[in-house]
Amino acid sequence: MRRKYILLSILLVCLFATFNTNAANSDTTKLYSITANASKDIAAAVKQAKAENKHLIIQAGGNWCSWCLLFEKTVKNDFQLDSAIKANFIVYHLNYSKENQNDEVFAKYGFPQRMGFPVFLILDKEGKLIHTQNSSYLEEGRGYNKSKVIGFFGDWSVAALDPKNYPTQKK
Repeated sequence: MRRKYILLSILLVCLFATFNTNAANSDTTKLYSITANASKDIAAAVKQAKAENKHLIIQAGGNWCSWCLLFEKTVKNDFQLDSAIKANFIVYHLNYSKENQNDEVFAKYGFPQRMGFPVFLILDKEGKLIHTQNSSYLEEGRGYNKSKVIGFFGDWSVAALDPKNYPTQKK
């Protein structure tokens, strides 16, 4: 009988330790910084995008947004999606929360929060907004549709918008 109590105690300690570790990890895995200077960070990201000949994709949302976190998890856990975003974009997570709504930045880009979260902004390498994407068009059921996300990344890559890739037909 004593042996059962010891085993049960060990099991409970292990479960408690696992729970605390997972809770600590989830608290430290924040995509969005509520204290970041978004204007300064976006300017630096645009500079990096220009240097690397990429576009900047801004994922606007917050750590409170389950769809924001799901998008990040979906992309990171799929080799093809992760490769596509890394090859074509510099990524910035723009915070929107009760602590910091980044009003000036959202106003600068035409109030994309009207579409809900996450919402994606594509900036060219000069920092000009070239597309705002409502994430609902990338969703399917309780997740994201891989082919729609791949299409989104491809449609807004530097190569896709380069006129040299679309030879004109002569009549």
